[in-house]
Amino acid sequence: MADQASPSPQNANGGSSARKPRPRHAATHKGQSRAAPPANSVAGRWPKLRSYAAIDLGTNNCRLLVAKPSSDGFIVTDAFSRVVRLGEGLVETGRISNRAMDRAVAALSICADKLRRRNVTLARSVATEACRRASNGDKFIDRVRRETGIALDVITAEEEARLAVLGCQILLEPGEGPALIFDIGGGSTELVLVDTSGSAPEIIDWQSAPWGVVSLTESEKFDGNDPIARREAFAAMRARVANSFSSFAARLPRMDQCDYRLLGTSGTVTTLASLHLKLPQYDRKVIDGLIVPADSMREISAMLADASPEERADIPCIGRERADLVVGGCAILESILDIWPASRVGVADRGIREGILRSLMSSNERQPHQ
Repeated sequence: MADQASPSPQNANGGSSARKPRPRHAATHKGQSRAAPPANSVAGRWPKLRSYAAIDLGTNNCRLLVAKPSSDGFIVTDAFSRVVRLGEGLVETGRISNRAMDRAVAALSICADKLRRRNVTLARSVATEACRRASNGDKFIDRVRRETGIALDVITAEEEARLAVLGCQILLEPGEGPALIFDIGGGSTELVLVDTSGSAPEIIDWQSAPWGVVSLTESEKFDGNDPIARREAFAAMRARVANSFSSFAARLPRMDQCDYRLLGTSGTVTTLASLHLKLPQYDRKVIDGLIVPADSMREISAMLADASPEERADIPCIGRERADLVVGGCAILESILDIWPASRVGVADRGIREGILRSLMSSNERQPHQ
């Protein structure tokens, strides 16, 4: 019997080829197991007990969603998010530091407690670029399992891209021709070209670039209080990202008769969207699904890149915790707009966790429960 606090390990090599798209609600569920219902439960009560969870441990954040199925998707019953900076120092050392491990384990312990209290039926916990890249990633995964009971599945970049698309594709603007979905993470950025002509988007092509807000920021050491140094560092970041995107950019179609549709899921796009609306504090209900003019995104990006660390920290919706990372995200976003010249940017405050939940539910809800 699986511990209810222990999401079952997945096939770490899971994920489909980007050129062989999977069905919209397909789930990678090898190795998953359901916790047995309490002894005093009966079959008639089982639907009331179904609860699913998704944990996404990224290079910068640890996020949890707990939800129950509903007629039009799912209803979130609990959520958690904490900046853990798991990939801090990874670019320089190639290892996850002990301090970063401590922060991540502390956050995952909170997640494990929430899984127990919410009586989670089935869960999946994934880790991404930091654990893929770190030489001591296996040691960290073992420690997490030992101290929290959570079995992290280190997913491939392909699977990461697929889950991100599955989680946010519903927010794509209608239109003709392919659309581009991107996910700017802490350690990598996924670019996914999708065909929306069918009943559900299908992946045509994809790329995972090794630059996210943490890895790109740490790759450029400069004096943040020197305006000239800031401009030079931003240009260098742009060049690094453009080079990593070059092979994918060469494969992208040129579209004269169709709009370039673009949808982004990341802290970078949600932060810039908040600044576009001049929000005094972040509001997911306003941001998720927002369409922002690309010119506005570029203007805000230029302003942030030119600002000092203190000036960025004083801006609502950024703060000190993200002031040093947002510029790297801006460099990535501008590079995406360079290769996919959309006039508007769709903004999604959803992604991998929602993709995991949809996969789990579509697979498990079709099966008869004992």
